[in-house]
Amino acid sequence: MAIPPRTTTPGIYRQYGQQHPVQRVGPNVTDDYERWYTEATPSNRMVLSIRSGINSEIAWALDRLYRLCANDQFILKTIPGLTDALFEWPEWYATEGYLVAEQHRLFAMPDAEHRKRRHALESIFILRNSATNEPNAYELANHSRTLPLLFNALTNLAPDTDMNAEFVLNAIELLQAISQGVILPDPASNEKDPLPTLLQIAGHSSNRSLIVSALTLLAQLFSNIQNTRRLDSNSPALAASIRYLPLFVDRALVDASLNYLYAHLSHPPMVKAFLHHPLMPSTLRVLVSFLLSEQVEETVNLDISAASRAIPATTVVIPVHDLTKEELETLVPMPEPQRCYEWMKIMFVATPDGELTQVDFWTLYKDAFTPFADRHPVLVASDVIKNVNVVFPQAQAMVLPGPPQRFIVRGVDRCKNTEAAPRFKCLWERFQCPAPPFEAPGELYDHLLQHLESSENPEPPCLWATCSLPSTSKQRLRPHLLTHLSSSQPPAKHPSQDDTVTVTADGESYPFTDPTKRRPPPLRQTNISYTRPVADPPSAALTALLIIRILFRSSFVATTDTAPRVDGDHFGFPGVVEDDEGDDVVEDIGGELEGERRGRRAFVGVRRMMEDVRMKDETLMSWIVEMVYAAYDGLFRS
Repeated sequence: MAIPPRTTTPGIYRQYGQQHPVQRVGPNVTDDYERWYTEATPSNRMVLSIRSGINSEIAWALDRLYRLCANDQFILKTIPGLTDALFEWPEWYATEGYLVAEQHRLFAMPDAEHRKRRHALESIFILRNSATNEPNAYELANHSRTLPLLFNALTNLAPDTDMNAEFVLNAIELLQAISQGVILPDPASNEKDPLPTLLQIAGHSSNRSLIVSALTLLAQLFSNIQNTRRLDSNSPALAASIRYLPLFVDRALVDASLNYLYAHLSHPPMVKAFLHHPLMPSTLRVLVSFLLSEQVEETVNLDISAASRAIPATTVVIPVHDLTKEELETLVPMPEPQRCYEWMKIMFVATPDGELTQVDFWTLYKDAFTPFADRHPVLVASDVIKNVNVVFPQAQAMVLPGPPQRFIVRGVDRCKNTEAAPRFKCLWERFQCPAPPFEAPGELYDHLLQHLESSENPEPPCLWATCSLPSTSKQRLRPHLLTHLSSSQPPAKHPSQDDTVTVTADGESYPFTDPTKRRPPPLRQTNISYTRPVADPPSAALTALLIIRILFRSSFVATTDTAPRVDGDHFGFPGVVEDDEGDDVVEDIGGELEGERRGRRAFVGVRRMMEDVRMKDETLMSWIVEMVYAAYDGLFRS
């Protein structure tokens, strides 16, 4: 894991017994300025200044290196002797200088020791920043003085003191940059061992920066298979990772905790031990909550409505539109031909198959405006017909051959008003009865009896609308007529019910010939609203998912390892064959079966939370689905 370079100059000043980092204010000298300072020769001025023992020269050289070390062009091995020169002051402080600092914890250090300590801080800071460049990291990883310096610093220095915090932090971050090949020593040997200090920092320190760096470094060290022998199921770093995991707003701390948990639980003995941990169920719940907090979703609305149409529930009549009093009062004062144009827009509508005779067209215009000829003259018939193309460009006046010849206007039709038909209108003779609507159902029934009596056929059919009743005697037809009469008081409708009927879009009409054979109509509007992930989860969420997956595989190992097999009792169908020979009881070695049961119960407890997890990647989403199904299966088994 690469560490970003710092831009704050290392340094401390004492104020009321406290140490604080300060920033130097100076010119920002570019890397191509005064090139002889970076010449690749043993007599390089910066190297000579560091080794001179003159404090002002050392301070100048370290300040110059501070500005150079964060540049990708800065390579340690190109300046002979520079790396060894930078090791001198940190090695002094890690082996003996820290003792002087502890003696003067309450009061200021002597000037000579204070300057040495400052040089040590600046030197290790330069090494730390230069290690962000891969060639420098490789150079330091293979240098014989790097690991002894870092191990001494992490073993000898007390990290919980303000005097040592900055030095220890730089040492930890420098060790991060070269941790790929670092192997922890055997605790039985007498070698310097940085692990106890790192565990103490992670588990008990109150310095957030040190905690993040220590957890990150521990995760990198335990990613090396040769260091997993130093893992401990009761590690303070494990307790710290669980403790800091719910702090979702502190991304750096959560990332470090997740990375350590993943490195710790990637070792099978550690994950089996963790299943017995009292905080395992709550840790799993926090991990799933973190997945939910990191997912970014969008709401999708999908209309799956089928084609349909709505028709009035009552029979409708469509009379042609006539000018209302208000429309006529608006048109009369207008001058011609504007009045003719507006009149056409009100009275007619463009219809490709519609047609009107030119005589009807002129007659409608003349009858409307002749009474008001004293205000504005009425146009002649030819002008009215010509104006049709102005208002309706697709219309055309034409002469149809005869005999007799017909003078028509094609492409327009009369505007029509849709109105509900009267409730008690006679529909005898298949809607052709000219009788006006009646006021009551009794009057309509008497009228229908007159139709029936006037028929000379002794067994007439029912001629009401579309009724398909075959011929029958008049005596049986009289009670049948009552079925066509509406009630004088229509039944009350629910407030949500409207006055239209939904039918299929393929020409089905209403009323239906046989309502019992009516096809179920589609819903008028069917919208499906669902959420979907916008992008794949960030790296921290993926780490949390991997940890959940490790716990799942360890908890459901017995279920997943049992494969269906074919045997004689299943008649050729595969099934799980249980070996129940004898009365031997399976021994729970090390409590593994109990740990698996606890893990399954924990997944059952978070199954509903996991149902809300959405992953854009199909493979990752299949993991979630598999774990949810297994959790429900575990619920049913229990």
